[in-house]
Amino acid sequence: MTIEFATRYRSASRIPAEPGKPYFVEKGEGDRAHLFGDLVTVYAGGEQTENTFNFFTVEGPKGDLIPAHLHSDTHEVFYVTQGAVRLFVEDTEGNQQEKLLTPGDFGFVPKNCPHSYRMERHHSQVVGVAAGPGGTFERFFENLGAPTGELGLPREPVVPEAGKFETVPQQYDVRFLPGHRWRTR
Repeated sequence: MTIEFATRYRSASRIPAEPGKPYFVEKGEGDRAHLFGDLVTVYAGGEQTENTFNFFTVEGPKGDLIPAHLHSDTHEVFYVTQGAVRLFVEDTEGNQQEKLLTPGDFGFVPKNCPHSYRMERHHSQVVGVAAGPGGTFERFFENLGAPTGELGLPREPVVPEAGKFETVPQQYDVRFLPGHRWRTR
């Protein structure tokens, strides 16, 4: 049995809002949001870790490339547990690379490096961890997308209005790069 907490983000959450409390979250029972065609589940965030890291999963169908973006103060980890995910990344000198990640594969994106990814197989899942001096960005998913109580993928993709992308950097360490071109495949 898990306990539900009220947080400043949700009326009910399985994640305690204050740091320093041990807790457990059963599979899929974290704070969930739909964004694009994906289900994002946050298991630990800034509130629990004193803004030192977050831990989340992203599940999705085979689909489109997510918009290119970067985090100026946050490093991000991609660890694939199911399916296949193609990670695109550009270093600070402008060198681009891409890599198909399958279960057990790991990708690291340092701060200030543009990146994007695409689910290459249906039912793909990535475990994400982000950490850095800028804090964490996990609440970005539910603010750009839509919080949900559902355990599955959205029935219809949740595509934010264009103007909403411009408000995200003001609150979270996510800067979108409209018009960014990947020169790899």
